[in-house]
Amino acid sequence: MNKQPAIRDFSIAIVLVAVAALFAVLSPQFLGPRNLSLLLIELSITATLALGMLLVILPGHIDLSAGSGVGLLGGIAAVLVFQNQWPAPLALAAAFVAGLLIWRAMGWLIVRERIPSFIITLAGLLVFKGLFWLVIQNSTVPIVQGGGTNLYSLLTTCYLPQAAGYALATVVAVCLAWLKIASRRRRLQCGFEVESGPASFLKWLVAAQFLVLFVAVTNQFRGVPLAVLILGAVATVIHILTRHTPFGRHLYAIGGNEEAAVVSGIPVRATVIGAFTLMGAIVALTGFMQTAYAGASTTTVGELMELDAIAACVIGGVGLKGGRGSVMGVLFGALLMAVLLNGMTLLAVSPEFKFITRGLVLAVAVWMDVRLSK
Repeated sequence: MNKQPAIRDFSIAIVLVAVAALFAVLSPQFLGPRNLSLLLIELSITATLALGMLLVILPGHIDLSAGSGVGLLGGIAAVLVFQNQWPAPLALAAAFVAGLLIWRAMGWLIVRERIPSFIITLAGLLVFKGLFWLVIQNSTVPIVQGGGTNLYSLLTTCYLPQAAGYALATVVAVCLAWLKIASRRRRLQCGFEVESGPASFLKWLVAAQFLVLFVAVTNQFRGVPLAVLILGAVATVIHILTRHTPFGRHLYAIGGNEEAAVVSGIPVRATVIGAFTLMGAIVALTGFMQTAYAGASTTTVGELMELDAIAACVIGGVGLKGGRGSVMGVLFGALLMAVLLNGMTLLAVSPEFKFITRGLVLAVAVWMDVRLSK
């Protein structure tokens, strides 16, 4: 039996194309290689955090402390490297471990003490913001000194050579083809519905052409940014976790019906704590990239990023009550937010209208999802 695509599967893509076309008309430099490269880096940072938010939202929770955590963990690493003279790998590892421990502790409080995640992460937002300012002493800690580069700054300033970009695109296209064939074969053996052969091939062909076009465009500036590779690695890991492991199935089950999950023997507490622990790792990684992109650790790093991450999830079809959502949807949602912010920046839109537009886009996206789901 063939699975027919629904209109709602393409709604985000349609809106994304329309918004990008509008900015391309209003600001010709929007499609310039340099701006597209910067857009990809901005997307990588936002989408990475949004993927972590997906893990927390799937079991029915929320994390309002992510933005403050981005600033805090990025600031800790910056201070260790550029004020305490720690080797960059050791400083990044220390901040990464701190993220794991802090978010694991919040997850423990949520499930063991039954404190709502909204409350404990709201408290974390305030505590982490205060700690962040204390760590950097309300000053600016630059991560580039003497005009040179280092491991920290390379997170958002390193690019793949042109040939390496095309080689990577070829490998990814071949892997996608193999995965599609293997998945289709397994579903047919189990008697599940699948897409028609031509539709499946067409999707792969479009994806392969997109990869080649993506590399060709980025090569016009400096090449494929390292930040995009980091996002690709995180997205792959999260997709495998959520779709192909018991842990992922437990996340969906808990979000769908926690009481039924408990009765079914699912380790609810351990699963939720695990989701928050992974969120801590992703917050740390996002903190490193955001601080590197800003060029310094300042009091504004990470500000309101948790809202952008939540918005990307909702726009991408993630249910805030849990139990529904996908990595691809989150990526599209993050891309829409990144395009919107980048385009408004090019048009010199004032900050107040940026907030208004972002809120309206979020509201319309939720409305469209509700309407098209009926």
